[in-house]
Amino acid sequence: MTTLTQKETMLLKDEKAQEDICVKKYTKYSNEAQDPALKQLFTSIRDHEQQHVNTLNSILNGEVPNMNQQNQQGQGQQASQNQQPNMQNSTTPFNQNDADLCHDALSTEKYVSSTYNTTIFECTQANIRQVLNHIQKEEQEHGEQIFNYMNQKGYYKVQ
Repeated sequence: MTTLTQKETMLLKDEKAQEDICVKKYTKYSNEAQDPALKQLFTSIRDHEQQHVNTLNSILNGEVPNMNQQNQQGQGQQASQNQQPNMQNSTTPFNQNDADLCHDALSTEKYVSSTYNTTIFECTQANIRQVLNHIQKEEQEHGEQIFNYMNQKGYYKVQ
């Protein structure tokens, strides 16, 4: 049983609130997206965000997941989850609604990733920092997936 400081508890509850919002947002965005590949991407990210909520709930309840065991068990699963949706076969033309959803989702991932940075530095226990680092890395991967989709669709021009 892990005991958290008052500050750790507050920060972890804030992270959980952000992850709850992400789950709701990606559920909504998956339903609103026109491109099937984007729907698939939002659904995949939503599932990851729900895993983050579950992990944060565990930590807040005093149970810190063992990342070494979790990484070994989830390597095959993560490889399939991190695959980009098949955008090459997508024939959906430029869609302003999808572009807006993507821009908001990318902004959300940037923000959530940055909040984990502060929380990680405020944690006193290395095992909790390790778990939060893992979640932050996944948030960055979500941002990368959204960015790649946007770049390919012409929603985000790299200059």
